[in-house]
Amino acid sequence: MVLGEIAPVSLGEAARPVGLIDFQDGHLVNADVEDGLRTDASVDIQQRGAGGVMNDVSIRGATFEQTLVLLNGLRVDDVETAHFNLDLPVPMAALEGADVLHGAGSTLYGSDAIGGVVDFRTWTPDVSTLRVRAGAGSFSEDQEGVLGALVMPRWSEVLAADRDRSEGFTVDRDYRTEDLSSETRAKSLLGASDLLVATDDRVFGANLFYGPYNSWERTKGWFAALTQGFDEHTSAGAAYRRHTDEFVLFRNNPAAYENNHIDQSYEGFVRDTRTVWTHTTLLTGLEETTDQIDSTNLGVHGRNRGAGYADVEFRVPRGSLSAGVREEIFSGGRAVTSPTVQGTLRLGSSVKARGSVGYGFRLPTFLDLYYSDPVTRGNANLQPESAWNYEGGVDWYPTGDVAVSVTGFTSVQKNTIDYTRPVGTAVYMATNLGSLQFTGVESSAEWRVSGTQSLRASWTYLQGTQSALGDGVQSEYVFNYPVNNGRLEWRWKMKQGVLVQSRLGVLERFTQAPAPASAPYAVFDVSAARDRGWWRPYVQMSNLANTGYQEIVHVPMPGRSFVGGVEFVWTRKR
Repeated sequence: MVLGEIAPVSLGEAARPVGLIDFQDGHLVNADVEDGLRTDASVDIQQRGAGGVMNDVSIRGATFEQTLVLLNGLRVDDVETAHFNLDLPVPMAALEGADVLHGAGSTLYGSDAIGGVVDFRTWTPDVSTLRVRAGAGSFSEDQEGVLGALVMPRWSEVLAADRDRSEGFTVDRDYRTEDLSSETRAKSLLGASDLLVATDDRVFGANLFYGPYNSWERTKGWFAALTQGFDEHTSAGAAYRRHTDEFVLFRNNPAAYENNHIDQSYEGFVRDTRTVWTHTTLLTGLEETTDQIDSTNLGVHGRNRGAGYADVEFRVPRGSLSAGVREEIFSGGRAVTSPTVQGTLRLGSSVKARGSVGYGFRLPTFLDLYYSDPVTRGNANLQPESAWNYEGGVDWYPTGDVAVSVTGFTSVQKNTIDYTRPVGTAVYMATNLGSLQFTGVESSAEWRVSGTQSLRASWTYLQGTQSALGDGVQSEYVFNYPVNNGRLEWRWKMKQGVLVQSRLGVLERFTQAPAPASAPYAVFDVSAARDRGWWRPYVQMSNLANTGYQEIVHVPMPGRSFVGGVEFVWTRKR
């Protein structure tokens, strides 16, 4: 099933731009999930640190808070602050891939889906296997990982763990990350069952992350989800997520200023998809979510919301048309209606036109509402964000080895939440901006050069309306978007079982940010690995041009670095 579609379709039939990212195909050439997401030029990864530490993801210029992150279709967005949305507790080796939906998606997915949706999918094994990995590299980095999969006729188990540690490329940028997950799948008279339990622990120096301070932070996460398919039409599930955040402003003087936050989320759903008439599919669903936080800074708060939604799709040989609506009701009586309409039309055998109109919204995080420190203030009177997304595009498949896609889009936002301050003052205040509009074009081309080589290029151009900010006012987040984002990836699978991958990214951010954050920069990465056999060496070479750049203003990123190691694989034949 393609993200954003109500029934399983191929990517070539989808009405919305969707990026499909495979983590298992050559998994040793990608350092982390952020590397995979960067192959999509409409996705902007704003890193504060390496090793999966404090990385924000946004789509089409939306803020990182306006991008919904899912794990197997279940929410993992953090209600304290969206800075932790990519604190995935599942090791990368146990992830199959990610689907990236561009544009508003609140009809099917609810709050936070203004700019898009990223759904990470866990790996389903087909044979029993054991993988053991170890590596080392620049800045005293060392990596360890293990994955075991047991496949039986009616059930399977995947157990995975990894650890990554580094002393950091500069002072107070050291880190240690650990992830552990267990996923059990079984088939019974009830249907297909899936139980996922996972946890993670991230400790890192946060020098300059939130200002000119040698800060320190530790986050922990716990995630548990049970989904049950009853037949080919109906499924139900429940999930629990707990996340803790310990923050110290001055690492060498923890008693001066420290925050501790504990947030919890509970989610339950029932979904049904069935053919109601010839060529007509109906999706219906009910969801309930409860969020809570207990914080030394934010206080104790909670909120509930329930939603019902329906989407009907009609398909004919030359295209499709679907329309849906979601009604979400929050504690206190507030309700939000999120409609969407989308369709496709075949223009011959190799060209498809598509278009959509959709609505997205986002509730403020608890940090947006209640946070307070010497330079940042929340605002308990914030209104929810909302946006209308309009897009149209064309997909062209001239041969079986070439695919070209172009999409124009506009997002008209209301009550966008940002932290702003008058120039010359010290305190950023959370506030709702007035009307804000982002307009752009995204394009991609993929070419399977031969049976062993492939080439993919993508480019996204974005223009925003800054009038909502006002003269003499600085923005902390909203206007850090990329004006130009270009990506080029080349992969070569040699007959000897060696995979070589090179990636070039060129990015230019909006010029409100001071140099060098706003200056165009290029980052070139090369990786190689043996992807078959019982021993598989690998090397990952990052930022080979030693480019100095910042994805978050005033937070420098590492220069040239290398990591190498070997993975041992034992597989039981069928």
